[in-house]
Amino acid sequence: MRSRIRAMNRRAILSGAATLLAAPGIRGVAVAAAQADPLPSWTEGGPRQKILDFVGRVAAAGGQDFVAPAERIAVFDNDGTLWAEQPIYFQAAFALDRVKALAPQHPEWKDTQPFKGVIEGDPEALAASGEKGLLQIMAATHAGMTTGVFNGLVADWLRTARHPRFDRPYDSLVYQPMLELLGYLRASGFKTFIVSSGGIEFMRVFAERAYGIPPEQVVGSSGQTRFEIESDGTPVLLKEAKVEFIDDGPGKPSGIDRFIGRRPILAFGNSDGDKQMLEWTAGGTGPRFLGLVHHTDAEREYAYDRQSHVGRLDKALDEAGERGWTVVDMREDWKAVFPPQAWSAP
Repeated sequence: MRSRIRAMNRRAILSGAATLLAAPGIRGVAVAAAQADPLPSWTEGGPRQKILDFVGRVAAAGGQDFVAPAERIAVFDNDGTLWAEQPIYFQAAFALDRVKALAPQHPEWKDTQPFKGVIEGDPEALAASGEKGLLQIMAATHAGMTTGVFNGLVADWLRTARHPRFDRPYDSLVYQPMLELLGYLRASGFKTFIVSSGGIEFMRVFAERAYGIPPEQVVGSSGQTRFEIESDGTPVLLKEAKVEFIDDGPGKPSGIDRFIGRRPILAFGNSDGDKQMLEWTAGGTGPRFLGLVHHTDAEREYAYDRQSHVGRLDKALDEAGERGWTVVDMREDWKAVFPPQAWSAP
């Protein structure tokens, strides 16, 4: 799991651990009203108009920029692009909560780091355990079980865990403007994919419900699985603590080619880990749209970029200015950030 931990950013996990060692709660449900305006949560002009112009051009039959529906591929990073990622990646929050849940079955953890630090709510002890400790946590919480059991654990966690700042279920902290964009693209003949460094099985649990993106359109980092027949004759896949594929940085274009098989014409990210995905998308012929979500809203969400340990946006931000990519300023370009507390997925 070593490469997977690096992709999640070791310092990000450590820096956010203190606020995420306890977050009980319940999941809310509701209804999102249909809108005649496809992007009602985007402010007029700027990125909104660029999106409308781009989609209008590629979907206009007979126009010089027309793109056949089969080629209308749109890819989106997940953490920090479709849902929040601060103060720690949500999958890391899941792993820390799993340590606490499993602690009664492992009394030896009370005296063993890094588990002792998690159980006692001591982020300094967790930090002192370093990368080796984080590898132990990931192995203990993500491997040694069937994929079906893992999926159930993730689903249960999403129903009960709550974000430490917003006191909302994690999967309600999706971005309302991006939900609108996904719906608008699909209504315009696009096929939408997630391409993220997050664990593919973790994301597939909620992606269809949260974003309307089915599991077969999720590309993510993955560990190896082993096929087995259980004693009752049931075939299962057992998760192992071995990395198969890391979908981050230069791994994202490889993942797109491997799992999608078509170069996208639209790509959205929010960090340096998405830079190569946008470069790969930009390298094709014909019209292209490259977008970055810039987290500038400390009041409604978080403000961070070049120095952040989570979702660092530095080199990609410079490249966006040089290449004319669209940078979405969260504070200025979004009327709303999250859906209301009561909502239903698209």
